[in-house]
Amino acid sequence: MIKEIIVVEGRDDVTAVKKAVDAELIAVGGFGINKKVIDKIKEAQKRQGVIVLTDPDFAGEKIRRIISKRVKNIKHAYISQEDGTKDGDIGVENASPEVIIRALENAKFEEKEKRQEFNVNDMFFFKLTGDDDSKERRDKLGKELGIGYANTSQFLKRLNNYGITKEEFKKAIIKINKEI
Repeated sequence: MIKEIIVVEGRDDVTAVKKAVDAELIAVGGFGINKKVIDKIKEAQKRQGVIVLTDPDFAGEKIRRIISKRVKNIKHAYISQEDGTKDGDIGVENASPEVIIRALENAKFEEKEKRQEFNVNDMFFFKLTGDDDSKERRDKLGKELGIGYANTSQFLKRLNNYGITKEEFKKAIIKINKEI
């Protein structure tokens, strides 16, 4: 049972999430996030907390950033591009109920205090950048840690901002190394 209110992009996402969990949802309607929608999300945050689950694409990330800037202390849930793609279309609406449940269970808060647990040297050392399969490694690691896929600098930010520990990180690296 998810106690937080889940914020998604559109009606199709609402349908997909409702197949996975019994929860209250808010659909922002894409980029049309106006003051009324933000106020609704702020109120939901005060009452029950909010989990943002947007599409694993550029538009989804942009919507996530807009909400994060205006509403504090929200959780972020991610699905991978692989899990959200069907017939060339990418979005939460294409993810299976199991994938959606896992993403919501792995939702993370952004840390209030900026940490520097990980740095660019870690990204090179663990082949998350500068290697032929770096993109695939970030995708698999992001899926394993519940922080989604991102480019190198965004991935590094997420590792630090979502409070990922070195122990969690190493355990996930070991697991994905077996898969690759």
